[in-house]
Amino acid sequence: MAHETGSGDTVQCPVCLGDFEASEINTHLDSCLMNDAKTHTLSADRENASESGPPYKKPRVSSESAKSEQTDSLAATGTPDSRGNRASSASVFSMFQSNRSKAPAQSERSAFFSSKQSAPAGAKGAKRPAPEEKADMPSEPQNGGSGTAGSTPSAAPARSLLHSGKPLAELMRPSTLEEYFGQNKVVGENTLLRSLLESQDIPSLILWGPPGCGKTTLAHIISSNSRKSGAARFVTLSATSASTNDVREVIKQAQNELRLFRRKTILFIDEIHRFNKSQQDTFLPHVECGTVTLIGATTENPSFQVNSALLSRCRVLVLEKLSAEAMGAILGRAVAALGLRVLGRPGGGAGDGGTPPGRAGELSEPRVCIEQKALDTIAHLCDGDARAGLNGLQLAVQARLSAARLGQSKPGSTSQDVLVQEDHVKEGLQRSHILYDRAGEEHYNCISALHKSMRGSHANGALYWLGRMLEGGEDPLYVARRLVRFASEDVGMADPAALPQAVSAFQACHFIGMPECEVILAQCVVYLARAPKSVEVYKAYSNVKSSLRSHRGPLPPVPLHLRNAPTRLMKELGYAKGYKYNPAFSGPVEQEYLPEELKGVDFFTWTPSDP
Repeated sequence: MAHETGSGDTVQCPVCLGDFEASEINTHLDSCLMNDAKTHTLSADRENASESGPPYKKPRVSSESAKSEQTDSLAATGTPDSRGNRASSASVFSMFQSNRSKAPAQSERSAFFSSKQSAPAGAKGAKRPAPEEKADMPSEPQNGGSGTAGSTPSAAPARSLLHSGKPLAELMRPSTLEEYFGQNKVVGENTLLRSLLESQDIPSLILWGPPGCGKTTLAHIISSNSRKSGAARFVTLSATSASTNDVREVIKQAQNELRLFRRKTILFIDEIHRFNKSQQDTFLPHVECGTVTLIGATTENPSFQVNSALLSRCRVLVLEKLSAEAMGAILGRAVAALGLRVLGRPGGGAGDGGTPPGRAGELSEPRVCIEQKALDTIAHLCDGDARAGLNGLQLAVQARLSAARLGQSKPGSTSQDVLVQEDHVKEGLQRSHILYDRAGEEHYNCISALHKSMRGSHANGALYWLGRMLEGGEDPLYVARRLVRFASEDVGMADPAALPQAVSAFQACHFIGMPECEVILAQCVVYLARAPKSVEVYKAYSNVKSSLRSHRGPLPPVPLHLRNAPTRLMKELGYAKGYKYNPAFSGPVEQEYLPEELKGVDFFTWTPSDP
């Protein structure tokens, strides 16, 4: 039954049919759509909305339990309970529930290991988890996910996290800025962006960085803060699957939200560089007028992949590749959540992580230990990609646990501790995870570094950048073509044999391919790096181009004595008249070879700034 209408303007909730003030209906909808038959009554919802936004969201319960609770309420009081009304209305409005049925990954992560402290007894609007929730939820690390090894969680969280069916990188995604490591220059203490995020005054952003550096995670943190405060609505789309119609639908909803509830909409577009120019133009008027706050994530250079008009309306944040220290903190947080015991940690005791001594026999599962050296190896081999590092750790631990179960299934076997070593994590990663994109930013960065190292006669550095490109999967013929160009541009007349050497290297690479041709390219790179350098020809030709492009008026005609005269008419017109055939003279021949307007110009010394 709906509540009575207040004295002011009220709006009816389409789920519970209750009447709420216009300023409260937005926050109430967030909680009402997500909660089930076990949530607070409508009056408690209004109190929560007026205090601090949506209440604590509980996991769903089965429809049978909701029905039984409603029956018990009827039997006890003889009147339908408001919670029963909400349960039945939730089934009526299945459209709303289907959109929310896919619980966000953040909620699942919170059910595993987020450290939610119980509110003080006198705090208004605070909501404690129900007893049955506490029984279902696994025990949590007591350090709040900070990555320290001082806690001793039980084996239950480790098993539930490892066998949850989701990648560890997704389950360990931070929900607060305090758990967000490695990007202190962007969102560290006392930075402008952090103060804006904490005040919920979020500008339109383009997050640019390599894979696994925290672009999507930063967007999730903004989403979490927005949901808690109720200040904005957060919508996520992926440019790999969304269409222009999807974007227009979100913008239409954002206009309604802003007009009816005075609530902003934050639109997160993952892989925004996948949208073409016309699709990106869809955002322009709405970002300009503030209908939506756009947050785009991309691994490609926004200068080439994002419209300049859209760039001018957004702030570009460059997220750096995670350092080994930041990866160590991220892995330490994961180890604490998994309940692993770290062996060989500097300053660590025997009880670091994992199951406390003396309890191994009480557990059906073996105790899992990991060497500190293995964690250090992951931190360095993942090349700053937190996603690759965490998933590699998960794969290594799962493989060792599976091997331990197979060993225990044999007759006469006993439960033994599982030890994850450096070789196991190397096998889990399978490669050194070199960051390189043949068509992206890193492609141009590496070829530029190779070219400049050879120009500087630094053979050691040139070999390194060559290796970075080839081991990252670069086409060897592309590198060979660049070497041919370098032989003429930077070596030139100082060593005329450099060009045949480069052309021979290109032909050899074409004949035999990778990996045999890598040493041929290395030989050519070292030759060109050690060769004397001359840019005389390159600069002279550049001067010619500048002269032609800066010339005013029609180009000067070819002098008559330099023209060919294959016909009688041409000879009568004066073509080739006065030409001196050089082989017919024993000495130098005085003859003009430039147009009259350019007489006396020397392109080897001339510059465009000269009059």
